[in-house]
Amino acid sequence: MAKRQPDSPLALAVLALLRERPMHPYEMAATLKERRKEASIKLRYGSLYTVIKSLQDHDFIVARERLRDGRRPERTVFELTPAGAARLDDWMAELLARPAKEYPRFEAALSLMPVLPPERVAELLDARAQSLGHRIAEVEADMSSGAKAGVAELFLIEGAYEAAMLRTEQRFVTELAARIRRGDIKGLDFWKDFHKGTRPQRP
Repeated sequence: MAKRQPDSPLALAVLALLRERPMHPYEMAATLKERRKEASIKLRYGSLYTVIKSLQDHDFIVARERLRDGRRPERTVFELTPAGAARLDDWMAELLARPAKEYPRFEAALSLMPVLPPERVAELLDARAQSLGHRIAEVEADMSSGAKAGVAELFLIEGAYEAAMLRTEQRFVTELAARIRRGDIKGLDFWKDFHKGTRPQRP
Protein backbone atom coordinates (compact mmCIF):
# COMPACT_ATOMS: atom_id res chain seq x y z
CA MET A 1 0.00 0.00 0.00
CA ALA A 2 1.32 3.44 -0.93
CA LYS A 3 2.44 5.62 1.95
CA ARG A 4 0.23 8.61 2.69
CA GLN A 5 1.86 11.84 1.62
CA PRO A 6 2.77 14.30 4.39
CA ASP A 7 -0.07 16.81 4.66
CA SER A 8 0.52 18.77 7.87
CA PRO A 9 1.17 22.53 7.97
CA LEU A 10 4.61 21.75 9.40
CA ALA A 11 5.47 19.60 6.37
CA LEU A 12 4.36 22.43 4.10
CA ALA A 13 6.55 24.85 6.08
CA VAL A 14 9.60 22.60 5.74
CA LEU A 15 9.18 22.42 1.96
CA ALA A 16 8.72 26.21 1.81
CA LEU A 17 11.84 26.86 3.87
CA LEU A 18 13.92 24.53 1.73
CA ARG A 19 12.69 26.35 -1.38
CA GLU A 20 14.68 29.32 -0.01
CA ARG A 21 17.89 27.40 0.72
CA PRO A 22 19.17 24.13 2.21
CA MET A 23 18.82 24.06 6.02
CA HIS A 24 19.31 21.77 8.97
CA PRO A 25 16.34 21.16 11.33
CA TYR A 26 17.53 23.57 14.01
CA GLU A 27 17.79 26.35 11.41
CA MET A 28 14.29 25.53 10.14
CA ALA A 29 12.83 25.84 13.64
CA ALA A 30 14.76 29.03 14.36
CA THR A 31 13.58 30.61 11.10
CA LEU A 32 9.93 29.75 11.82
CA LYS A 33 10.24 31.26 15.28
CA GLU A 34 12.00 34.36 13.99
CA ARG A 35 9.14 34.88 11.52
CA ARG A 36 6.55 34.28 14.25
CA LYS A 37 4.97 31.29 12.52
CA GLU A 38 4.28 29.37 15.72
CA ALA A 39 0.82 30.94 15.98
CA SER A 40 -0.24 29.31 12.71
CA ILE A 41 2.07 26.29 12.49
CA LYS A 42 2.43 23.97 15.48
CA LEU A 43 6.16 23.56 16.02
CA ARG A 44 7.71 20.82 18.16
CA TYR A 45 11.15 19.37 17.58
CA GLY A 46 9.88 15.79 17.81
CA SER A 47 7.21 16.50 15.21
CA LEU A 48 9.71 18.33 13.02
CA TYR A 49 12.02 15.32 12.83
CA THR A 50 9.05 13.02 12.12
CA VAL A 51 7.94 15.30 9.28
CA ILE A 52 11.48 15.46 7.86
CA LYS A 53 11.68 11.64 7.87
CA SER A 54 8.34 11.38 6.07
CA LEU A 55 9.37 13.96 3.45
CA GLN A 56 12.57 12.00 2.90
CA ASP A 57 10.63 8.75 2.49
CA HIS A 58 8.61 10.40 -0.30
CA ASP A 59 11.77 11.79 -1.96
CA PHE A 60 10.59 15.37 -1.45
CA ILE A 61 13.80 16.27 0.39
CA VAL A 62 17.26 14.72 0.63
CA ALA A 63 20.19 15.01 3.01
CA ARG A 64 22.81 17.23 1.38
CA GLU A 65 25.62 17.26 3.94
CA ARG A 66 26.40 16.82 7.61
CA LEU A 67 27.94 19.63 9.63
CA ARG A 68 29.69 19.65 12.98
CA ASP A 69 30.21 22.91 14.87
CA GLY A 70 32.66 22.44 17.72
CA ARG A 71 31.22 20.17 20.37
CA ARG A 72 27.66 20.46 19.11
CA PRO A 73 25.98 17.32 17.77
CA GLU A 74 26.31 16.69 14.05
CA ARG A 75 23.59 18.41 12.03
CA THR A 76 22.19 17.18 8.74
CA VAL A 77 21.47 19.80 6.08
CA PHE A 78 18.50 19.00 3.84
CA GLU A 79 17.59 20.31 0.42
CA LEU A 80 14.47 20.26 -1.74
CA THR A 81 14.25 17.78 -4.61
CA PRO A 82 12.49 18.48 -7.93
CA ALA A 83 9.65 16.23 -6.73
CA GLY A 84 9.45 18.25 -3.51
CA ALA A 85 9.33 21.53 -5.42
CA ALA A 86 6.49 20.19 -7.58
CA ARG A 87 4.63 18.97 -4.50
CA LEU A 88 5.06 22.36 -2.82
CA ASP A 89 3.70 24.22 -5.85
CA ASP A 90 0.68 21.92 -6.22
CA TRP A 91 -0.06 21.96 -2.49
CA MET A 92 0.12 25.74 -2.20
CA ALA A 93 -2.08 26.20 -5.26
CA GLU A 94 -4.70 23.89 -3.77
CA LEU A 95 -4.67 25.55 -0.35
CA LEU A 96 -4.84 29.10 -1.66
CA ALA A 97 -7.43 28.55 -4.40
CA ARG A 98 -9.79 25.87 -3.12
CA PRO A 99 -11.87 26.28 0.04
CA ALA A 100 -11.99 23.03 2.00
CA LYS A 101 -14.58 21.88 4.50
CA GLU A 102 -13.07 21.81 7.96
CA TYR A 103 -14.69 20.73 11.19
CA PRO A 104 -13.91 23.25 13.93
CA ARG A 105 -15.12 22.49 17.44
CA PHE A 106 -17.11 25.71 17.69
CA GLU A 107 -19.15 24.83 14.62
CA ALA A 108 -19.94 21.46 16.20
CA ALA A 109 -20.98 23.22 19.42
CA LEU A 110 -23.30 25.58 17.50
CA SER A 111 -24.97 22.62 15.81
CA LEU A 112 -25.70 21.10 19.22
CA MET A 113 -26.33 24.22 21.34
CA PRO A 114 -30.04 23.41 22.05
CA VAL A 115 -28.84 20.85 24.63
CA LEU A 116 -28.26 23.87 26.92
CA PRO A 117 -30.96 26.38 27.95
CA PRO A 118 -31.19 29.50 25.76
CA GLU A 119 -30.22 31.90 28.52
CA ARG A 120 -27.15 29.82 29.34
CA VAL A 121 -26.10 29.74 25.68
CA ALA A 122 -26.43 33.53 25.46
CA GLU A 123 -24.20 33.91 28.54
CA LEU A 124 -21.59 31.57 27.08
CA LEU A 125 -21.62 33.42 23.78
CA ASP A 126 -21.03 36.67 25.66
CA ALA A 127 -18.02 35.06 27.32
CA ARG A 128 -16.74 33.87 23.96
CA ALA A 129 -17.10 37.34 22.47
CA GLN A 130 -15.05 38.74 25.35
CA SER A 131 -12.35 36.07 24.89
CA LEU A 132 -12.28 36.80 21.18
CA GLY A 133 -11.70 40.46 21.97
CA HIS A 134 -8.69 39.53 24.10
CA ARG A 135 -7.33 37.29 21.35
CA ILE A 136 -7.77 40.03 18.73
CA ALA A 137 -5.78 42.40 20.93
CA GLU A 138 -3.02 39.78 21.33
CA VAL A 139 -2.77 39.14 17.60
CA GLU A 140 -2.69 42.83 16.76
CA ALA A 141 -0.07 43.46 19.46
CA ASP A 142 2.06 40.62 18.12
CA MET A 143 1.81 42.00 14.58
CA SER A 144 2.76 45.46 15.81
CA SER A 145 5.70 44.04 17.73
CA GLY A 146 6.84 42.10 14.67
CA ALA A 147 6.62 45.17 12.46
CA LYS A 148 8.64 47.21 14.96
CA ALA A 149 11.25 44.43 15.03
CA GLY A 150 11.60 44.74 11.27
CA VAL A 151 9.58 41.67 10.23
CA ALA A 152 8.19 42.37 6.77
CA GLU A 153 4.40 42.45 6.32
CA LEU A 154 4.76 39.50 3.94
CA PHE A 155 5.73 37.32 6.90
CA LEU A 156 2.91 38.59 9.14
CA ILE A 157 0.03 38.28 6.70
CA GLU A 158 -1.50 35.26 8.43
CA GLY A 159 -1.87 37.41 11.55
CA ALA A 160 -3.95 39.92 9.60
CA TYR A 161 -6.11 37.03 8.35
CA GLU A 162 -6.55 35.65 11.87
CA ALA A 163 -7.54 39.06 13.24
CA ALA A 164 -10.09 39.54 10.45
CA MET A 165 -11.60 36.10 11.07
CA LEU A 166 -11.72 36.70 14.82
CA ARG A 167 -13.48 40.03 14.37
CA THR A 168 -16.05 38.39 12.08
CA GLU A 169 -16.66 35.62 14.61
CA GLN A 170 -16.96 38.14 17.43
CA ARG A 171 -19.65 40.05 15.53
CA PHE A 172 -21.49 36.80 14.80
CA VAL A 173 -21.56 35.52 18.38
CA THR A 174 -22.48 38.94 19.78
CA GLU A 175 -25.43 39.20 17.41
CA LEU A 176 -26.45 35.58 18.04
CA ALA A 177 -26.55 36.15 21.79
CA ALA A 178 -28.66 39.29 21.24
CA ARG A 179 -31.06 37.41 18.94
CA ILE A 180 -31.53 34.65 21.52
CA ARG A 181 -32.40 37.24 24.17
CA ARG A 182 -34.78 39.04 21.80
CA GLY A 183 -36.49 35.81 20.86
CA ASP A 184 -35.56 36.46 17.26
CA ILE A 185 -34.79 32.84 16.36
CA LYS A 186 -37.28 30.47 14.77
CA GLY A 187 -37.69 27.42 17.00
CA LEU A 188 -36.94 29.27 20.23
CA ASP A 189 -40.26 28.19 21.81
CA PHE A 190 -39.38 24.55 21.13
CA TRP A 191 -35.97 25.15 22.67
CA LYS A 192 -37.45 26.73 25.82
CA ASP A 193 -40.15 24.07 26.23
CA PHE A 194 -37.54 21.33 25.93
CA HIS A 195 -35.71 22.70 28.95
CA LYS A 196 -38.91 23.26 30.91
CA GLY A 197 -39.50 19.53 30.78
CA THR A 198 -42.68 19.88 28.75
CA ARG A 199 -43.33 17.95 25.57
CA PRO A 200 -42.31 20.44 22.90
CA GLN A 201 -43.80 20.58 19.44
CA ARG A 202 -41.22 20.47 16.73
CA PRO A 203 -40.75 23.84 14.98
